[in-house]
Amino acid sequence: MLQMRPGCECCDRDLPPDSSDARICTFECTFCSDCAGGRLAGTCPNCGGELLPRPRRPADKLAKYPPSTTRVFKPEGCMPAP
Repeated sequence: MLQMRPGCECCDRDLPPDSSDARICTFECTFCSDCAGGRLAGTCPNCGGELLPRPRRPADKLAKYPPSTTRVFKPEGCMPAP
């Protein structure tokens, strides 16, 4: 099950579970669409994987399967792509 992390690893922008702006890689590293499409050029700085839109969890499932509350923020790893 997706962790659905609450924020962008680069800029710390909030990304609630219903956000259409969240992008993830296969390891669930999470970024906002601005960072993913801009400075990261669609590539995860952690694993080199592709960043794609994160699926949204249906609202009626959030109570039983809540999103993560653990924030990952590492702006030093979010340098612009060459």
